[in-house]
Amino acid sequence: MQLIRGIHNIRPNHYGCVLTIGNFDGVHLGHVEVIKGLLNDAAHLGLPSTVMLFEPQPQEFFAKDKAPARLTRLRDKLRLLARLGVDRVICVSFNHRFANIDAEHFIEEVLHQKLGVKALTIGDDFRFGHNRRGDFDMLVQFGHKCGMSVKSTASFRQLDLRVSSTLIRTALCDGDITTANAMLGHAYAISGRVIHGWKKGRELGFRTANVALKRNVSPVQGVFAVQVYWQDRLLQGVANVGTKPTLNGTQALLEVHLLDFNETIYGQFIHVELLTKLRDEQKFANLAQLVTQIEYDVTAAKRWFAVN
Repeated sequence: MQLIRGIHNIRPNHYGCVLTIGNFDGVHLGHVEVIKGLLNDAAHLGLPSTVMLFEPQPQEFFAKDKAPARLTRLRDKLRLLARLGVDRVICVSFNHRFANIDAEHFIEEVLHQKLGVKALTIGDDFRFGHNRRGDFDMLVQFGHKCGMSVKSTASFRQLDLRVSSTLIRTALCDGDITTANAMLGHAYAISGRVIHGWKKGRELGFRTANVALKRNVSPVQGVFAVQVYWQDRLLQGVANVGTKPTLNGTQALLEVHLLDFNETIYGQFIHVELLTKLRDEQKFANLAQLVTQIEYDVTAAKRWFAVN
């Protein structure tokens, strides 16, 4: 899959495509339906399937820490989209300049002249351009003039609920990993490189692999049984997502204690899938109480893995 970073990197050889535009946060089953429509159009027209997404996501740009918790970092979005068979992704830098582009200018200059979009598949609630003036009807009207078909993919429904990033965030916040994963169509995961931490886990007898969340707000909090992909190995573990309140931490972090594992993996990339929530994060009166609880957590995780 080809990654095009920014509208300014769209080249003449990228002209002629089928396109969908959105955040694709989580790349959940609703998004899969959009991609299916995109791939069908691509096959029918013999053109590359292209996804346009934004970094940061628009709500993150405008609302900062008040924006909804992000489900998926860019790297994981790209991995999931590539798995679905998308040919190209255009990652647009969302800034004041882009936010203030007139909707008509975006359609004419970017969609028509630069990309030569022949078929556009979008969600029925899609809005774009300065003051969010652009919408589905505007795209349909323009499409009639320039030969671009515009198709809306109805909201995908599962268990009589609309699959959406919002519902997935709610399920994750409630600790309902099973429901969240069912709507995602894959396991909710956090990926990143292992960084150096406070080394407290080692002192307490439970070494941890720490990963910075690199997002304004985390959609999950608490202690989980997890499976971890590292290189070509699948490992089991217990993980805490939170701020380490017992140690007076302030920045959210993923800490993974890998079961029956003693190797040093600083700087290594790991992919951590959350399987079930064991408990909420809590502040203990002292380190002895924390160690006792971690022992309980490890036992609970091992028991869960033995059954599942």
